[in-house]
Amino acid sequence: MLRIKLYSIFVDDQAKALRFYTDVLGFVKSQDIPDGGGFRWLSVRAADGGDTELSLEPNVNPAARAYQQALLAQGIPVTAFEVDDLQAEVGRLRRADVEFTKPPTQMGPVSIAIFLDTCGNLIQLYQRARS
Repeated sequence: MLRIKLYSIFVDDQAKALRFYTDVLGFVKSQDIPDGGGFRWLSVRAADGGDTELSLEPNVNPAARAYQQALLAQGIPVTAFEVDDLQAEVGRLRRADVEFTKPPTQMGPVSIAIFLDTCGNLIQLYQRARS
């Protein structure tokens, strides 16, 4: 059986990304291991548990940087996080001065919103329709 335990995104500054993903989004630091070359194996996970980690990869490879910049320029989120209450979460993040590029919008069976993570990425939030 295959499992998703680790997902990576590229960030332009690992320290800034760690502050944003923990202090603003509310994730907790999971791994922080120096690699000896000035970078870190740095990951966060949901504060309420779970074992899936989001790795905050340094954006030093030119191909990775081009990919990240192209997604941003085209308005494409690099990943998505599920929330229980999209309106409440958007309100909380706006109070923390998070910049949204797409306000809460109904898209079929889900509602979405998109914000900038301050590290070169667009992130989508989504809420499934309540049954």
